[in-house]
Amino acid sequence: MRKFNHLILGATVAAVTSFAAPQVLAEKVMRVGSWLPPTHNMNAEVLPTWGKWIEEATEGRVTVKIEYPGGHPKAFWDTVQDGVFDAGWTFHGYAPGRFKLSKIVELPGLGADAEAASIAHWRINEQYLAKAGEHKGIVLAGLFTHGPGQIHLREPIASLDEMKGKKIRIGGGVQTDIAERMGIAGVAAPGSKVYEILSQGVADGVFMPMGEKQSLRLKEVAPFTMKFPHGMYLGSFAIFLNPDFMASLDEKDRAAIMSVSGEKLSGMAGKSWDEAAKRGEADARSAGNQIVDASDAVNADFEARVSDMEAAWLNDVADRGVDAKAALDALRETARSL
Repeated sequence: MRKFNHLILGATVAAVTSFAAPQVLAEKVMRVGSWLPPTHNMNAEVLPTWGKWIEEATEGRVTVKIEYPGGHPKAFWDTVQDGVFDAGWTFHGYAPGRFKLSKIVELPGLGADAEAASIAHWRINEQYLAKAGEHKGIVLAGLFTHGPGQIHLREPIASLDEMKGKKIRIGGGVQTDIAERMGIAGVAAPGSKVYEILSQGVADGVFMPMGEKQSLRLKEVAPFTMKFPHGMYLGSFAIFLNPDFMASLDEKDRAAIMSVSGEKLSGMAGKSWDEAAKRGEADARSAGNQIVDASDAVNADFEARVSDMEAAWLNDVADRGVDAKAALDALRETARSL
């Protein structure tokens, strides 16, 4: 009888396993490529939080796996579109010429933190800019900015005139335009290589948000920072999905993923960068870094140098078929009201 009961139990387990197998096989793992250190807030906070939201929204049918290093960040537009990864994120400035409209949120003078700027970035893109098709070939999941961009240097300065001729790592986007107006010799390198080029003396400094003092250890190789009230600029980023991957999901799971993306994801990412900036500044100060608030004279000098950038951007995007001036006005009003 005991042997018989074991046989019955075994058959029952086999039947249950066989019945459950199609459900297990139906689950999807969404592979998200990333390119900064695992401890960076994008890999430690933003992407894992998004992954948790996706898993909850799809009732476990879609899970997220972060894979890094995923290669040079400028290649992510193609690697995600080609299906090397199911999703990824990167900086718009790494693809100059392709993304002109995204610079709208980077222009100096927005006067908002990254969370507000990121929410506004998503809303204004949906309302004004998406029809230009700059993100064609991918499914846009989020738009966000990093924290206010500051000047980090190996040696201190007292004025912007001292920036002339310095070798500064420039990430692209509006940073390039600011560098030109300061007479800087730009050094091209991905964010993941900044510590290396500064420690080797290849660059004298870098334009980056304050969070990178900690996450990329700039406090060790660029111990001086000139800090502007709202930064010199904000950097525009996108999180995006492969269309074929999305098409492979049931309609309800596609809808579930997008329900936890868009404005919700954008705002969460921006907030994470704001918090990282606060942590980075506190960590750098405790490490003995010299962080100097830009004087009134320096701020006035900076504003004068970048005063033509809005007009230059409007002229640059005149061929995109959107009302860029209305979009810029709406972005500023939205970001400042949040």
